[in-house]
Amino acid sequence: MKFIVSSSALLKQLSAINGVVTTNPVVPILENFLFEIKDSVLTITASDLQTSMITEIHVEAKEDGNIAVPARILIDTLKNLPEQPVTFSIDHDTYAVEISSDNGRYRLAGENATDFPKIPTVSNATTVDMSTEVLSSAVSNTIFATSSDELRPAMTGVYINLSETNTTFVATDGHRLVRYRRVDIASPSPASLIIPRKALNLLKSTLPSENVPVTVEFNQSNAYFKFNSIKMICRLIDERFPDYENVIPSDNPNIMTIDRQDLLSSLRRIAIYANKTTHQVRLKLTGSELMISAEDLDFSNEANERLSCEHDGEDIEIGFNAKFLVEMLNNLSCKEVSLKFSAPNRAGLILPAEQDENEDILMLVMPVMLNNYV
Repeated sequence: MKFIVSSSALLKQLSAINGVVTTNPVVPILENFLFEIKDSVLTITASDLQTSMITEIHVEAKEDGNIAVPARILIDTLKNLPEQPVTFSIDHDTYAVEISSDNGRYRLAGENATDFPKIPTVSNATTVDMSTEVLSSAVSNTIFATSSDELRPAMTGVYINLSETNTTFVATDGHRLVRYRRVDIASPSPASLIIPRKALNLLKSTLPSENVPVTVEFNQSNAYFKFNSIKMICRLIDERFPDYENVIPSDNPNIMTIDRQDLLSSLRRIAIYANKTTHQVRLKLTGSELMISAEDLDFSNEANERLSCEHDGEDIEIGFNAKFLVEMLNNLSCKEVSLKFSAPNRAGLILPAEQDENEDILMLVMPVMLNNYV
């Protein structure tokens, strides 16, 4: 089997799906890309058994065939070649792969393509269409709040609930929660699924910068994403997601509105002086003034700053993990944010002061009890 392809075009396609390939896979052949040629179209597959990514590129080829090619050495070779046509010659008896370029020849050991795991197909699927802009926004606004605790697998992914009027994306790690709702995505057939964090990270890094349509299909076990020449299939998390609506406090009489960037900058400075175990910062609201403070009794470090804000409600003092607040505020893009509180021992809510007509973002963060130092 022989085919000719542009070195830079091939590298671009391989780089898009290379994130799936792991260094120590369960099955050694998963260190390879699966190359399949049919009617002068090269289909390239990468997989780690849980997630698979597929891309296509047109090549010059006179015959069909397939081969598994080592991913790392192929990517490294193409990265160091200037843009030029390269010729791949495959010996199906020995699975040897020879790459010929203007600079020279490179020989590497391939493997039998039949040993590569079969990629699951999504049958009896529910389908929903959205744009890359919407999908990217949904992933970016939720993925940072997923848990890394494998003992709570449902929380290691993003929960998606489709209804007839909207679609809700939810992520939580038990200390914070993000609910991101889109009213411009809906499904006539209500459904829900949990997509693993790794698959969403791969999706986020692969989505193109230009706004193109994305087709999402899913059944009880797998989800399938398709955009441009790329497809991604991932296994869903088969667990029950926590009842997140009950966690969100409904009565929040204390409402503070403040410039997001001012609050974020202040928290970053104050967090330097916080206890390195609790990362606790205090927010003390008195009238239209917010005092942010932190102290580390172990090292006699302390800091405080005052900011002006709009405040409706009683004076309140509440403690939070600074790392969580910074990360949540950093993921918002609005000019002003509203923080809603009910009591010092109840969760606080963070949301944009003005919501976009198509999206509704709500972030919840659990308090750190004041005077609780380790």
